[in-house]
Amino acid sequence: MMTEFSQLPSVDRILSEPGVAALQGRCNGSLLADLAREAVDGLRNGMRTGRVSGDRDALVGQAVQAVQQGLEEVLAPRLKRVINATGVILHTNLGRAPMPKEAVEQIVRIAGYYSNLELDLGSGKRGSRTSLVEGLLCDLTGAEAAAIVNNNAAAVLLVLNTLAQGKEAVISRGELIEIGGSFRIPDIMSRSGAKMVEVGTTNRTHLKDFEGALNGHTGLMLSVHPSNFRVLGFTADVPLADLVCLGQQHGVPVAHDLGGGVLIDLQSYGLPYEPLVSDSVQAGADVVTFSGDKILGGPQAGILVGKKDVIGQIRNNPLMRALRCGKLIYAALEATLKLYLNRERLLEVHPTLKMLTEPVGTLRRRGRRLVKQLKGLGLEVQLEETVGQTGSGALPLEEIPSLAVTLSWPGHSIEGLAEGLRSHSLPVMGYVRDDRLFLDLRTVRGDEVGPMAEAIRWAVRLCRT
Repeated sequence: MMTEFSQLPSVDRILSEPGVAALQGRCNGSLLADLAREAVDGLRNGMRTGRVSGDRDALVGQAVQAVQQGLEEVLAPRLKRVINATGVILHTNLGRAPMPKEAVEQIVRIAGYYSNLELDLGSGKRGSRTSLVEGLLCDLTGAEAAAIVNNNAAAVLLVLNTLAQGKEAVISRGELIEIGGSFRIPDIMSRSGAKMVEVGTTNRTHLKDFEGALNGHTGLMLSVHPSNFRVLGFTADVPLADLVCLGQQHGVPVAHDLGGGVLIDLQSYGLPYEPLVSDSVQAGADVVTFSGDKILGGPQAGILVGKKDVIGQIRNNPLMRALRCGKLIYAALEATLKLYLNRERLLEVHPTLKMLTEPVGTLRRRGRRLVKQLKGLGLEVQLEETVGQTGSGALPLEEIPSLAVTLSWPGHSIEGLAEGLRSHSLPVMGYVRDDRLFLDLRTVRGDEVGPMAEAIRWAVRLCRT
């Protein structure tokens, strides 16, 4: 064994090889040296287990290849584009809403250059970044003012901290929701410095419950849209307009956390009704919060709209600077909001709404194209009716008719095939059920059929080696 180890190349020998020396312009020499040491250690461990053998020249070649592969892995982006074949349109783990082309193009135009993020080009003096989208948001929702932070949880935190720090925040027990990632309304209320006061029961809350909780220490009444579940049966809740009326009588502001944030009536597209931001504004809520990357279809952001004096207080909160968004979010959000100014073309240019409403017939044609490209691989390939989901707490009870290409592989592990698809340079994410891999076409774009077929062919070859 000692004789075999003597054949191991030195780190200096590996670094002097042309195939490694050529990499020096791509990274620091210290990184290449570390990769060369790892390559030698890998060869040594392989020789111990019998997986590696050969003379010095062969071992040098293996080491050079290991360094090259190692550098590619180091330099490859960790955040990758993924083909979503899960059928969940707003998949939080996959980045929620894919942004419209217009938003992506605006990011590219702004990212590599200076911009007027906080500059009033008219006066040449400092401006407000919120003004870049405030007018659009007010036009689309009917609100008097707006503010933007980095996500909706931050928006709720900021509202509570501004209006109810050291005071009581009253909320219906049935609205103390938890959403993905263990985000809980009670935890956010606690961190905000507000004291949570629960009223009503899990399934029934009345106006008198809120009224009985109001006192000189009340800072806020909070209404939360249960966007990721529904309580059915013997239930009662308080209409927002009634809560606003009560708040006005007692001088207590009302905040409405909508979560998803819908700007247009989804019923016009054949979908169930979801509360509009403009409904909450019209009902008189002092501030309404919602997400930018759910049904709205833009970048991750927490959007606050409402009355000018309340939004003004929120914007003056020192936490606003800690939670604010940068130029790329504003660039994408502005471009996305402007799409809503032309409702006739919205479905053409808005990826989320397009996926929500695309006919099953279109998916079937897409599926047939994929099936045709998978012939000769030894897979059992079928088209099967299934149901998609909106995801991210939007339309929680709505099952959207969809179609999936299903793959089974007798004699092979279907989990292994799914893993192979995830390890491709353009990963494909489906789901396994009943020993079959489902690739739901509700969330697969037409131009992704070819790349997905190539990924499947690659994964099959990988599993066979």
